[in-house]
Amino acid sequence: MTKITPASLRISVAALTITCVLIASCSGPREDVRVSFCKKLVATQVGSPGSVRWTDVETRPRGHSGLSVVLGFESGGVGTRRTATCHYRYNAVDDTALTLSDPLSAYSTSPETMSIDGESLSRSALAEAVKQAVIAQGKAIIDRAQKGIEDAAAMARERLGSGTGN
Repeated sequence: MTKITPASLRISVAALTITCVLIASCSGPREDVRVSFCKKLVATQVGSPGSVRWTDVETRPRGHSGLSVVLGFESGGVGTRRTATCHYRYNAVDDTALTLSDPLSAYSTSPETMSIDGESLSRSALAEAVKQAVIAQGKAIIDRAQKGIEDAAAMARERLGSGTGN
């Protein structure tokens, strides 16, 4: 019979927690990734990203001509309506079961152009916005994983400290 030691229990709990957090962070909300990413890009461009309030979301698929994601929002506590548009390139070779069940999956996941309030971002500004959005996503995943590990460690300490092991 294998003896379970506190160290092996902690390692097992930590590994399980990391796996669960990573799986949960990949599934995310049911909002399309192109919409979510466009929102993250907008957040990198406004002065106070924490105060963005989304008012409208519209996806406009145009087949081989691409996809436009149009976002309505307010930022900075000012009630002025603003808009952002991300344009995504058509990226499918042919129709598959995935593109038939999820038509937006036929488009790339990173926009080729973006505009805010009618002003287009330059290619370098868009590249920097993409970089900042990806860094923010990575930090969020790490923060969620760290919290999951800390919660699992606290639970393991509590169980080991109580002496019940259950």
